[in-house]
Amino acid sequence: MKRTCKILLVDDEESIYKVVEQVLRREACELIYAENGEVALECFQSEKPDLIILDVMLPLVDGYEICKIIRETSDVPILMLSAKGEIIDKSVGFNLGADDYLVKPFSPVELGLRVKALLRRSFDKDQVQPKGRQAKRISLGDLEINFESHEVFVRSNLVYLTPKEFDLLSFMAEHPAQVFTREQLFAHMWGDEYVNDTSTITVFIRKLREKIEIDPAKPQYIQTVWGIGYKFSE
Repeated sequence: MKRTCKILLVDDEESIYKVVEQVLRREACELIYAENGEVALECFQSEKPDLIILDVMLPLVDGYEICKIIRETSDVPILMLSAKGEIIDKSVGFNLGADDYLVKPFSPVELGLRVKALLRRSFDKDQVQPKGRQAKRISLGDLEINFESHEVFVRSNLVYLTPKEFDLLSFMAEHPAQVFTREQLFAHMWGDEYVNDTSTITVFIRKLREKIEIDPAKPQYIQTVWGIGYKFSE
């Protein structure tokens, strides 16, 4: 991980600012603060942060809209904060391109672990290809995954995947027929330091099936192994 990094916090609660400030001080990160959506978008353009911690409920422009706008031009890691922890709420954030979702109230330790995991994976991705990746693309039936361009095609049509969706799909596709538990997939996507709410994986699997399967109810590629987890079909 970089020795120094810029993190943009977008939240209108003073208590959250104090917690995040303490965590980032220990991680030697520079904190940039925006109290509403309009200021957040200005800071994003001018400061070029390495990571964004983004509250969902904000004045002027809400967190979902900010995430959507940023994803039009950038794949900077986004950690969303919200008091709502239902699967449907997480699904909205992840579908817009969020990389992680932390439910309030949260512990400073967990926030620090998630920040480090997101930064490390982001910096590693910029510097080297993932270990073990040899094939530039995988083609299976109507599905094609291009690792160089980070593009996925279904029946020759380009399908938009968020960075995390592509990460999960490509990881499973590179290990065909291998069964992964939700905990293993969670650890791959967010780091080995913690395994939190694995229902997040359920959200990602459902979204991927909606995008790449002909019939999401009868998946051809991402199959459920009952009582264990999931596998990518050969």
